Amino acid sequence: MDGNGIRGRAGRRAWWGLAVVALPVLVISIDFSVLNLALPTLTADLGVGGTQQLWIVDIYGFMMAGFLVTMGTLGDRVGHRRVLLSGGVAFAASSMLAAFVVNPGMLIAARALLGIAGATLAPSGLALVNTMFRDPGQRAGAVAAFTGCFMGGAILGPVAGGILLDRFWWGSVFLLAVPVMGVLLVAGPVLLPEVRPRAAGRLDPCSVALSLAAVLPGIYGITELARSERNPVAWAGLAVGIVAAVWFVRRQRRLPDPLLDLGLFGNRVFRGAFLLSLVTGAVQGGSILMINLYLQSVLGYSTLRAGLWLVPPALAMLATIGLGPALARGLRPAYITAAGMAVSALGYALITQAAGLPLLVIGFSIAMAGIGPGLALGYNLVLGAAPPDRAGAAAATMETGGQFGVAAGVAVLGSIGASVYRGEMRVPGSVPDAAAGPAADSVAGAVAVAAKLPAQVGSQLLAAADSAFTAALHVVSLLGATAFAGLAVLAVVTLRQVPATGTAQPTAAPEVEAR
Repeated sequence: MDGNGIRGRAGRRAWWGLAVVALPVLVISIDFSVLNLALPTLTADLGVGGTQQLWIVDIYGFMMAGFLVTMGTLGDRVGHRRVLLSGGVAFAASSMLAAFVVNPGMLIAARALLGIAGATLAPSGLALVNTMFRDPGQRAGAVAAFTGCFMGGAILGPVAGGILLDRFWWGSVFLLAVPVMGVLLVAGPVLLPEVRPRAAGRLDPCSVALSLAAVLPGIYGITELARSERNPVAWAGLAVGIVAAVWFVRRQRRLPDPLLDLGLFGNRVFRGAFLLSLVTGAVQGGSILMINLYLQSVLGYSTLRAGLWLVPPALAMLATIGLGPALARGLRPAYITAAGMAVSALGYALITQAAGLPLLVIGFSIAMAGIGPGLALGYNLVLGAAPPDRAGAAAATMETGGQFGVAAGVAVLGSIGASVYRGEMRVPGSVPDAAAGPAADSVAGAVAVAAKLPAQVGSQLLAAADSAFTAALHVVSLLGATAFAGLAVLAVVTLRQVPATGTAQPTAAPEVEAR
């Protein structure tokens, strides 16, 4: 038996290697959420303006999404361990830069560099998991652990950030990454195998540029349209992204060695898993937006308190991630995933009846618990469907689809929710005409207006806004329930021929370079 788990069943060394590649993903996830807690303090210290705040928060995810495919394919070409370790160095250096910046521009640049470095870690990490665990059952469990670390970061982010900000300055939240990357750089060369890259030409610079032009303006446009449908720059960004995406696809079809092998989408399993990730991300993105607004604007919670009430749903997903691979030893992944999607549909159906915190948290926890088994199985199926020398590109494509799904869900479901709110909102006649417009436009506007009105008038306005936004939340949740019911059917149709992992044969072993 190979200690790295390259042939047959994985040994102890491979499991230690899994810990090494999973820790950086934990940090990536923490960096998504921890900044929201530090934002008020760093805004005061650095003199950050409103637009700069948005860029500080958003640029990290934008750059990561834009570079995922390029970095995943780069790992397939030059070796995933090499890319992972280089990304670890870059992430640690960028984290130190972010911790000690002296102006908003430097922080935006540091967050952009963190996003680029982060794009090297997730696809290369998953590809190395695919290399170390060739047994289907073991690989499913390893992928579940890897995915669980990402969800764990979402839970730990607010907690770790709150502890650090209570004792240190805001820059300390970025320094969390430095010791973790230190572990990666010390243990990685010892525990992680390096697959001999396939013979291939250089990355096509035009394809790299087109992929960035498709993803960055596209996600920017979608995200900004969720904030304002009348933003011409956002519409222009979306148009540029669509044109670049079409051009990118046409170029990949002509190249003998493309940046992204579109043939992957010809595989029914890959295509089904990708669509499941895309739509799941969309429903999650839109529903989390609406639930956050409900917690803060309707229930009046602070950002931190609202974030803490989202921890139970995240824990519910984390608890069920490992359930999928365990059940898949004896059951087909299609039926496990479909059952999970049905549970999620039930959770969203419960939210349509929510008129306060308890049923909202219970329903969303059930919905997230249903997502868990399919999430881990989806990544495992993608790795199993892709050739070993395309594992990085396959993982990156899956992750990019999820990012696009979240952005699209925020825009589309957020717009639907806003439209329902405007249709349901009945501004009391006692509210001055000058204040009625902002109050009728958004629940946040109503809260801001109510704070400036006499107590009785403000209470009447808030009651009307609460009722209108609750109706909007119910409509978005109904759409979520419908979407997950459809995903249950999609899972059965596209994945039904995939056998249980207990009956599947180990996949072909890639060639490993000598140490």
